[in-house]
Amino acid sequence: MEQHKDRSPWSWIPTLYFFQGIPYSIVMITSGLIYKTMGISIASFAFWTSLLYLPWAIKPLWSPYIDVVSTKRNWVVWTQFLLGLAFIAVGIAMPFSFFYPITIAIFALIAISSASHDIAADGFYMYALDQHKQAFFVGIRSTFYRFAMLTALGLVPIIAGVIQKNTGLESVTFEARSVLPEEYVPFNPSEINIKKPEGEPVILLFPKDMQVPVFQTGKSELDSAVIFIALSAPPEEGETVVVNVARKSGSKDIDLSKKQTGRFEFTSKNWNNLVAVSIKVNHNLTGKTTSGFLVTAGNIAFSWTVSLGILGIVLLLIAIYNRIMLPNPVENSNKEKIGWTVYKEVFVSFFSKPGIIPALLFFLFYRLGESQLVKVATPFLVDSRSSGGIGLTSAQYGIAYGTIGIACLTLGGILGGITAAKLGLKRLILLMAFCMNIPISVYIFLSYVQPMPGNISIYLSIALEQFGYGFGFTAYMLYMLHFVGESKYKTAEYAIGTSLMALGMMLPGMISGSMKELLGYQHFFIYVIICSIPGIIAIKFLKIDPAFGIKKS
Repeated sequence: MEQHKDRSPWSWIPTLYFFQGIPYSIVMITSGLIYKTMGISIASFAFWTSLLYLPWAIKPLWSPYIDVVSTKRNWVVWTQFLLGLAFIAVGIAMPFSFFYPITIAIFALIAISSASHDIAADGFYMYALDQHKQAFFVGIRSTFYRFAMLTALGLVPIIAGVIQKNTGLESVTFEARSVLPEEYVPFNPSEINIKKPEGEPVILLFPKDMQVPVFQTGKSELDSAVIFIALSAPPEEGETVVVNVARKSGSKDIDLSKKQTGRFEFTSKNWNNLVAVSIKVNHNLTGKTTSGFLVTAGNIAFSWTVSLGILGIVLLLIAIYNRIMLPNPVENSNKEKIGWTVYKEVFVSFFSKPGIIPALLFFLFYRLGESQLVKVATPFLVDSRSSGGIGLTSAQYGIAYGTIGIACLTLGGILGGITAAKLGLKRLILLMAFCMNIPISVYIFLSYVQPMPGNISIYLSIALEQFGYGFGFTAYMLYMLHFVGESKYKTAEYAIGTSLMALGMMLPGMISGSMKELLGYQHFFIYVIICSIPGIIAIKFLKIDPAFGIKKS
């Protein structure tokens, strides 16, 4: 097939960098949601998914070979095909009882392939475009990388959430009707008798006739009643059945108590333990009315099989498109052996720069708090309220984190770049550090207040935290460019800088789950704020050119 050297960058840069953002976002962030909903402990998946940072941390060790073996164009295309197939494989593995080690292994393959794809894609970008176009399209590539994050953090969980809502155990309904206090007959849970389990589990509700007393000031303080939920038989060993209760019809004056999330988990160990769901009336209600409720229990494994399978197919289609549309620039043919001398020169150049010690401390510690927050924030948002979480469904998480959060992240990043170009990095770096770390405190607020799913404070908190992160992370990337400067090996040295960044994310992330288990959500988020202090202190000792970052007239 004839390849065109002069393809418009608009025809391939969006798809190239959209693809680049998908694997990283799924492996590093969305995997936490996947494993949490599949019943894996936070300590376990936080350790293993953090370890998957390693390929990005050590990619300078094999990046020279991508220059030697084949072309960057070929590396891009074939790693894209491999990544598409790998995501389909992850989806296929989800229903298996031993899905956890299999999916971790496939995610490891994805991490290695994605790190290789990143090296090749960035190199291809520099070969295919002149310096002017490289500068012009840097914002475009960043935008489509953000769109990839939106897909991974928003669209994929939303698809999974919709499937969870419409699959699994057969849904059941119940009707709650308000009655006057003198007519109310409390239900006695001791009357419940779950028979010997037989066959597939179904959802059980007690009582069948749900009554809720009307609140009457000065006469009766009763305003709520309880309906009990259990399963008729245990799920398979290792399987978690997530039951969701929601009002679907009738009067809004009868609804779940604000202290209830409506999300409950059943396993083979607690399937017959009665879960109490509190239904409450509005204190302004004076008469009789009814409200209908729907109780569902979706197939979580199947939901991830479908959503990840669809994602894999989309990636394969993009790979085919890029195979056709990527230009075929003339790449430098470098067949000489990559030896110790080249590695030595690169590393000596990087580690002998003035101010290397505070620079290393900054690279490693600037994201010390965020590296641990990112592993626990997702489980916290979807964890049950009885465990200290918020209780969002996968779909609600997709909206909160993957749409509103990504929009604010992008806005913060754009504003950070514009401000840095006007005022310079030196004047802004401390402010950016505070903007990146102080908003983490919104999770302290959320963990103590525990607003109900759907409450606007959840969305505002995530929006603030993500905006601050987008604005503050600009400082990290700009300082890395400043530190590398105009070195002979600036591409390789920049790769070392990104590797140190990945290392600074990987090591703390590995202990984040254990720290959460030790401290609990509330104290963990306070601990994360404290962890941000070393990176801020390191800024005081950095040597930064006051003119760096300011647009030249």
